[in-house]
Amino acid sequence: MLNSFTRLEGKVALITGGASGIGEATARLFSEHGAQVVIADIQDDKGHSICKELQKSSSSYVRCDVTKEEDIENAVNTTVFKYGKLDIMFNNAGISGVNKTKILENKLSEFEDVIKVNLTGVFLGTKHAARVMIPARRGSIINTASVGGSIGGCAPHAYTSSKHAVVGLMRNTAIELGPFGIRVNCVSPYFLATPMVTNFFKLDDGGALDIFSNLKGTNLVPKDVAEAALYLGSDESKYVSGLNLVIDGGVSVANNGFCVFEQSV
Repeated sequence: MLNSFTRLEGKVALITGGASGIGEATARLFSEHGAQVVIADIQDDKGHSICKELQKSSSSYVRCDVTKEEDIENAVNTTVFKYGKLDIMFNNAGISGVNKTKILENKLSEFEDVIKVNLTGVFLGTKHAARVMIPARRGSIINTASVGGSIGGCAPHAYTSSKHAVVGLMRNTAIELGPFGIRVNCVSPYFLATPMVTNFFKLDDGGALDIFSNLKGTNLVPKDVAEAALYLGSDESKYVSGLNLVIDGGVSVANNGFCVFEQSV
């Protein structure tokens, strides 16, 4: 059994959107478990601040707009130049977009903005991670999808479309890259109190998200998703590929509009 604090010993991870929310929690957890971590984000101050808190020898920051291929390419190249390889690519950067639920109110430009970050960013991250992982014949690519990538009706059209597409892209690339020893998976969290989600739902207290939850007695927090990414990045999941790991307390398997079970609190 692996030591609980050396699950990523000797591994190098690149995390997009790593300066806040799920990305920040994952960067911290990966570092705790022995990984050398590169945080890629457009939040320069936050990114540098996190790296200062982590061991300088095991973390660094690179500015990266995931909608720009040259930025993704540079982030991957910088990681390999500095640490010699890339073992884990966590395509985590994402945006919620505007809070418009009626398709007639949606502007094409608003729809495309979300697709560029949430889907094109994952495509570019996967492409350039594969570029360096294929010669090495190993690697783990992890994409942040969403419960909104499994069901409809819980998010606006652009966000839901982008996350469904991320799951599809993951499945296709898992098939293509498997023969090279590269695993590709998704983590799909339910709503949790990240800055993006609380701002989107205009919540003062992240705990208010519990009212939407099916699983009572606990709340989903960013570290829970980081733990899932830790599993998928570690050798403990060496034969896991093509998996959409849903972290939603059972929400996506329920139809709250039609339920035969008595609801009690």
